[in-house]
Amino acid sequence: METNHPNSPLKSIWQNFKLLLKSTLDIREDTNHDATIEEVKAGISIKGQGAWVLIFSILIASAGLNTSSTAVVIGAMLISPLMGPIVGIGLSLGVNDVDLMRKAINNFGIMVVLAIFTSFLFFSIPIFQKETPELIARTYPDVRDVIIAFAGGFALIVALSRRNKQFNTIAGVAIATALMPPLCTAGYGLATRKWDFFGGAMFLFTINTIFIALATFIIVKSLKFPMQEYLNSSKSKRISRLLYLVAFLILTPSIYMFYGLYKKTDFEQKVNTIITNFNLDKDVVVLNQKVNFQNKTVSFATVGKSVTNEDVKEWSDKLEKQGYSGVKFEITQSVENLETQNMLEKLESTYFTTQQILNKKEEIIVKQEKELLVLQKQLYLSEKSKIPFDQIANEIKINYKNVDEIAFSRLIKTNFNTIDTIPIFYLKWNNTISNNRIVSDEEKIEKWLRLKLHNDKLVVRKLN
Repeated sequence: METNHPNSPLKSIWQNFKLLLKSTLDIREDTNHDATIEEVKAGISIKGQGAWVLIFSILIASAGLNTSSTAVVIGAMLISPLMGPIVGIGLSLGVNDVDLMRKAINNFGIMVVLAIFTSFLFFSIPIFQKETPELIARTYPDVRDVIIAFAGGFALIVALSRRNKQFNTIAGVAIATALMPPLCTAGYGLATRKWDFFGGAMFLFTINTIFIALATFIIVKSLKFPMQEYLNSSKSKRISRLLYLVAFLILTPSIYMFYGLYKKTDFEQKVNTIITNFNLDKDVVVLNQKVNFQNKTVSFATVGKSVTNEDVKEWSDKLEKQGYSGVKFEITQSVENLETQNMLEKLESTYFTTQQILNKKEEIIVKQEKELLVLQKQLYLSEKSKIPFDQIANEIKINYKNVDEIAFSRLIKTNFNTIDTIPIFYLKWNNTISNNRIVSDEEKIEKWLRLKLHNDKLVVRKLN
């Protein structure tokens, strides 16, 4: 008799899920140990081509930082050979190769000095010493830079260790980890004697270097790369101890850096949240805000309502509850802040009043312009319809000698829908001419006048 186990479907689902997870995330089967080691060794050297490529990439990156051109900086990072020695250091630690580590460290040092010296020469030119946002962005590392460097290092060594290389991943890591811009910024700091730029940039570069090498070391160990063998067993042990000591010395400051940057970022975020909420609640404008995590100080200036001691105490209490005690607030504010705010409100009111007046005047001007157009049109029509009475009278007298008098008037009529104006010429004939002749001559004169004056409505009538 078959026994049903209620948990068997769940176990089956769990087993299938584990198999799917393993097949998706397992990278051991496609690892090419020997080819990866040879490729990393080949990328360590700085001689000849590598040195010139580094110099040119540093010049490109420096120009990109000087013009705040992200595209140019990205291009420089793609052609930079700096990643090779860093990966070499991580690999040498993972496979216990002291010669490889010595070579990687030597070439890494040469590359760093050459890069800083090249950027120093570039930024020593006065026209290239402008402080740009791209340069400033490389002087204040935070915890996100650690995460980027660590994840980038993992992605790079995984891509390099495949039998089928994923070059788009390698290029992406070169862009994301951004080793070139900090070195260029360090050269800028030396050239302009801005030591905060130099210190911040070198700190960011150190973070990237350590965590890329550490990620490489971890992956090399997890993929079980073959260890370097030495004929002398005691020498092998000494080398192993030495390399593990180096790995420990790298790991310890890495953890300390990560924790310090995490606390710095967290502190700045909490302070910004408090100040932002204060802005919204009290309608205060905060200017020139600076947060110093090392000294636990927050400084800013205010415009509007004054910041009270109760406000400062409330902020300090909130930060203390969140693990940051002894924070000092340095606030620059005038005792006349309220008067300043009132003055600003008056200026704002005056501005809106002036705008309303200007808008009203503009409406009046537009209306007057329309009226002027109407008058101009009427004047044009009036000029066009003006009758040269003297000239016409003389011409009629010359051509029709039986006309004794001529009169002219305008008849205005309407059908209650439109109004029309009709010009009328009145002619008085002498008694020697017959009525038939008068009718015939009036028809001729009317046609002639209509043609001459371009008015089909013109009428000629007999003057009694």
